[in-house]
Amino acid sequence: MNHKFECNSCNPYDTYGLTNIDELGIGTKCEDFFVGAPPQAQSVQPGQETLMTPLPIFDNPNYIGSGRLQDKVAIITGGDSGIGRSVAVYYAKEGANIMIVYFDEHEDASNTKQYIEQLGGTCELMSGDLKDPKFCQYVVEHTLCTFGKIDILVNNAGVQYQQLKLEDISNEQFDYTMKTNVYSMFYLTKYALPHMREGSIINTASITTYIGEPELIDYTATKGAIVGFTRALATNLATKKIRVNAVAPGVFWTPLQPSSWTANKIPTLGSDSNMKRMAHPWEIASTYVYLASDDASYTTGQVIHVNGGQYKG
Repeated sequence: MNHKFECNSCNPYDTYGLTNIDELGIGTKCEDFFVGAPPQAQSVQPGQETLMTPLPIFDNPNYIGSGRLQDKVAIITGGDSGIGRSVAVYYAKEGANIMIVYFDEHEDASNTKQYIEQLGGTCELMSGDLKDPKFCQYVVEHTLCTFGKIDILVNNAGVQYQQLKLEDISNEQFDYTMKTNVYSMFYLTKYALPHMREGSIINTASITTYIGEPELIDYTATKGAIVGFTRALATNLATKKIRVNAVAPGVFWTPLQPSSWTANKIPTLGSDSNMKRMAHPWEIASTYVYLASDDASYTTGQVIHVNGGQYKG
């Protein structure tokens, strides 16, 4: 069912789904769009899935695995919740052994592990700070000790913070966002590569890099760096049987949303897409399956966009 969401004092840099925005940023008319969640906010990044209303849908029960990743070993950062959780579940359905790396969302991680094990899959958890290169090195060593190899690396962990202007972004925030989103990916990939004889590296980029999200300037910059890293590394590894690709999600209902946006932004999420709604994590997980599988044996250096038509790349 479609709804209208009225707003009388919107930021002039963001339409919030409104049309006819005047010079003061006041919306005089709202388009119809699907409201997927009520106003809500969380005070800590990257957020907890157990606190969200409604809970994200991370699995499609009609998705039946066919052994496309049988006996593969996958490291998934940020795999405790959101898109990472859905990817972990779908990889398990396809027969992969999963190492989930997360920050401190222990309840979410435990729920994900339990769900995967109920499916008959194998999942291990590691909690720590990926900004620390020593922890990234330990992740690789522990994965090798546990599973004996690394076939797939999904660099998915990240944070974002809403700020209206560049001047509002503190040096500390910029440093934290850059290190969480970019440095961690660099460290983990660097330490994993010597142990990957062949396989797939998949990085989570974002639609923000392509549309230039005005209230996520530092986050958008990190995702642009991820796109560049993906393309350069793909070229570097092209003859070594290691493929490197990225997925650029649009607006998905994950803990990152209520923990980064103001509460009144939540009902409008996804309203700018052609489909007039945000998506749930299960709607993107199979893209990560494709890129990790032999079906993508001739696919490298690519960015796959899943955004409901908001950006067409």
